[in-house]
Amino acid sequence: MSALMDAVRAGRTAEVVGLLDGMTDAERRSHFPELKALRKELRAAPWDAQSRRALPALHAAGAACQTGAAGVAGWIAAADLRWSRVSPGLLLHVLGDRDTDWLTDVTHRLAQRPVTAWVPFELMAGLVRLSGCPVPTTEAYVRGWVDHLHGSWQRGGTLLDRLRQDPHLPQLAAALFETNDIGGRLEWPNQEGPDSWTGALAQLTAEGALDRRATVDACVARLLRGGPAADQRVFLRLLKTLALTRAEERERVADWLALASDAASPVASHAQSVLGNLALDGELTPRHLAELSGAVLFRTEKKLVRAQLVLLGKVLARDASTAEELLPAAAQAFGHADSEVQERALKLVERHAKRLNTADARDELGLAAEQLIPGLRARASRTLGVAPAAPEPVTYEEVLPPVPEPVRLAPAPESVEELAEEVGAALAGEPGVTGFERALDGLVRQAYRNRDALLQALEPVMIRRWWDRADTLHAGDRFGTAHHGVSNAADGLDILLATLRGKVRTATLHARVQHGTTGRDCVHSALSRAFDSRVWEVAYRIRTDPLPFLLSTPTWSTGLLEPAELVERLEVYGRLGARVSSADFAQALLRVRRGDREAARTAAHRAAALGTAEGRRLAEWLTSEAPAFPTARRRTSGPRVLVELAELLELQEHFPAEFRPLGRPVGVFTERHYCYHWSDDIRQHWLALLPERRELVAVRLLRDLSALAVDDSRGAASVLPLLAESGGEAGEAVHLGVAYALGARHPEDRLAAVDALLVLAARGQLDTARLGADLGQLIRRGAVKPQRLAESARTAAATGANASIWGILHHTLPMLLADLATGGATAPARGLGDLLAVAAECAERSGARGELPHLAQTAARRGSSRLVAQARRLRSSLAGEPAA
Repeated sequence: MSALMDAVRAGRTAEVVGLLDGMTDAERRSHFPELKALRKELRAAPWDAQSRRALPALHAAGAACQTGAAGVAGWIAAADLRWSRVSPGLLLHVLGDRDTDWLTDVTHRLAQRPVTAWVPFELMAGLVRLSGCPVPTTEAYVRGWVDHLHGSWQRGGTLLDRLRQDPHLPQLAAALFETNDIGGRLEWPNQEGPDSWTGALAQLTAEGALDRRATVDACVARLLRGGPAADQRVFLRLLKTLALTRAEERERVADWLALASDAASPVASHAQSVLGNLALDGELTPRHLAELSGAVLFRTEKKLVRAQLVLLGKVLARDASTAEELLPAAAQAFGHADSEVQERALKLVERHAKRLNTADARDELGLAAEQLIPGLRARASRTLGVAPAAPEPVTYEEVLPPVPEPVRLAPAPESVEELAEEVGAALAGEPGVTGFERALDGLVRQAYRNRDALLQALEPVMIRRWWDRADTLHAGDRFGTAHHGVSNAADGLDILLATLRGKVRTATLHARVQHGTTGRDCVHSALSRAFDSRVWEVAYRIRTDPLPFLLSTPTWSTGLLEPAELVERLEVYGRLGARVSSADFAQALLRVRRGDREAARTAAHRAAALGTAEGRRLAEWLTSEAPAFPTARRRTSGPRVLVELAELLELQEHFPAEFRPLGRPVGVFTERHYCYHWSDDIRQHWLALLPERRELVAVRLLRDLSALAVDDSRGAASVLPLLAESGGEAGEAVHLGVAYALGARHPEDRLAAVDALLVLAARGQLDTARLGADLGQLIRRGAVKPQRLAESARTAAATGANASIWGILHHTLPMLLADLATGGATAPARGLGDLLAVAAECAERSGARGELPHLAQTAARRGSSRLVAQARRLRSSLAGEPAA
């Protein structure tokens, strides 16, 4: 071995550098093949102290012993050497004797690497100094420059001082405006003052170090481009700090109009204020103001819309001649979703309508007035002096999404290569019930047919798993430790893969099959134990007595298994002489479709003819009448309303021990609230345990769903659309779960609840009276906030489900209005006015008529608050009469 390779392997970096300094280029190149081979060797070696010691020396030597700029840049930024690099100063030393053109090439190749390559800025900046090349303005270089300046605070002075000393300030400052997602870095550590980026850049612009026009143009262009919220905040703050003159504002009118129309709300608000000041000073033409109004009045932010209507009112008060052009612009707010905005716009038109001199303008306003809610339409007709349109009979048709159809599972992959790809994909993401069940059945089938070929195909998948460490023979035994359950689908697949790999002892598998899940019970335990026991028993059988395939693989994506298909599988088991897995068969029984009585009876005759214990059990199960649903009762716990269930003997008799808890009583105060079942992914697999008994699953998920509204948690609602698509009764637990999620803190959870609500409605399973009463009770207890519910209800109504939403709110609102009418509440709940607005809109669109308890008392209250205004609107709509 050469002295250089000996020093590299020993990790003597200083000696390596000394040896390299004494070599010619040809001598350096001659060592590169050995360095490349060593790198390949260390890449496959365990991550231990010996390999880590050699890597820095290898990093320096490999960079010095290549002649191609591309190869050197690739070596320096390599991912496998990233965490053991030598210092930038040392790399600059070993590369410093190359010519400037070569160094320029390396510099720009490194700068063009993605940010995730973590090329040190000090190295790139040093190469710029050595080569004298133009400074790169790539994302990696600019981000590195920003971070370097942040890290230079130890040298003293402010950020402004450090920027003044930078020789490449103009080029890099200009590049800031072109760098994506840079705002978060520019906000740290300060947002204002001389040690902030905005303050420093503004001061440098004022001093002339940066060109003012170029900086302003770049700032506006960046805001026009949009991007992350942090970017918008930083560049808007910079624009304000630059304090544009009136002349600078005037020459950018087109930009302000574009920003007011499409930019994020804070940016649009600034653009609106700039244009508003120009308009009030007479420096904005009525045409531009009308264009601004057309853009802003269609935005959803009520603050911007109200500000625009106020601006229009001020301009109209100052110059009556603008009415012909500005009033039609204001009338565009007649179509706004919020009725209060419509009324504000109508008041503006009423105040200035006498200034209209042409019939065309009045006709245009009259046409726009048709978009107003019925209560305001009559007022507009009187104001404009046009005959109100004859009321048309309400012919309403509910628009609901098509009923979701379950998807039939495709057979498991036939080849081990295809199966390995599917297993890898399932481990990399959330495979869902379909992906998990296909992968599970495929592993069982291939382990039975060709175990060696399966292991070879799965090798690339297995070597990346945490349990496949070379220095731990039985790392997979951690699956068998106390309190460890299958927390998600990937865990279940990992158990089977670790078993195939020999990483789990047979004794561990046997113990889990014999004793099940250990640890304290929680409300999810019945579901998790049943799910876990099937996985563990399948893993045990793979080791001791492989199954030809799984009996319980569902036919449909919901988890349902067709009875005829299960009988066919039992027939094949009989021909093969295979022994049935008790957990697999129990899961098959829970999944088999019994709702179709004719198909169930036909399959039962075939099952009984098999002459096996499993055939007789299946025949008995298919022909037995489904027992009455267990008695449920409501219990309260703080702000929560939860459901308890009595026992269900059908699920306790003749089932394995780990499945029997599914039929045991569910208590609110007897179950532990906190557990390791934190994964949102596992809930869909629990639902597939009982595809015709979703209420049994929902009652055990109800506390998780209540946390969405009560504790502002996130994610649990993702199971609700699947719950709505599942089978069985949609009872108290299902409706309560939807009610909690409609009041969830996070928009994505509320959207999932709306999806579930619409699916239930489309299937004819939505009990609007029950859900409405649940929501009223939860709001009164403080579990659900009316404002959040209003947003959810508005979203559902916007899809066309106005009658369904009115049917729900028809039973929610009386409970809330009763407190106001009887003096039970000193002040209305925040957001109640919004809820009334949604109810009024749904009643108007669906043509609902009748009376709503306690609505008249609320509408008779003094004042013109949103609550009172919307109560009057709803009262008028239900009475079928326009408001005065």
